Amino acid sequence: MTVLTKLTAAEAKVFLRDPGAPAVVVGIPLALLLVFGLMPGANEPDPKYGGHSALATVIAPMAVTILLAMLALTLFPNAMATYREKGLLKRLSASPVPPSRLLAAQLLVNLAAAVVVVLLIAGVGGLALGIPLPGNPGGFLLSIVLGALALFSVGLLVAALAPTGRAASGIGSALFFPMLALGGVWVPKEQLPVFLQHVADVLPLGATLNALRATWAGDAPELLQLGAMALFAVGCTAIAVRVFRWE
Repeated sequence: MTVLTKLTAAEAKVFLRDPGAPAVVVGIPLALLLVFGLMPGANEPDPKYGGHSALATVIAPMAVTILLAMLALTLFPNAMATYREKGLLKRLSASPVPPSRLLAAQLLVNLAAAVVVVLLIAGVGGLALGIPLPGNPGGFLLSIVLGALALFSVGLLVAALAPTGRAASGIGSALFFPMLALGGVWVPKEQLPVFLQHVADVLPLGATLNALRATWAGDAPELLQLGAMALFAVGCTAIAVRVFRWE
């Protein structure tokens, strides 16, 4: 086994050993999907959403986006900052194993968790609620990859700046909840003022959500949303690499 494979397996065990993290990552998106999906009329065609149901074009994409944001903005930076706080990254820097391998292992574990829960959302949504699969699968895949890169790049920047795990959790939460409000999660984008609709299209969480909404309905994501996600992914990663400290 390679060093990265061993580290990834070890990080996966740590992730699963803490029952809180898997329960939150799996439970919250599925609970949102079921609670809102079982509301009367949720799966009925609605003119507000181009003749598609709110379940397919708002609720399911919202569950996926919240999942990605929770992993990227809270769990991932908290883990990396905690490792720095405990001196693990410093010890690794003095060993033959570069600390960047631990960073890569953390990313792989979180992305694997995201894939599993997205499949659960699609499976449970289809079987229990009758949600159709994304109508534009290629656009959906592109949107979810760019969205994950954008959100995890923000999480990487938080991990780079936060001195402790508690600080990383605080900064991540301070970003997470405003992004929910401004990104079209608490109030669908169509019901926001025009200015905030434009804001929702360029924030990483809002751009991800609205691109997923479009592709789930069978449409193409807007270039503005794709460009915003790509810009955040490149820009935040570049800054994080520059300011990241292993100790």
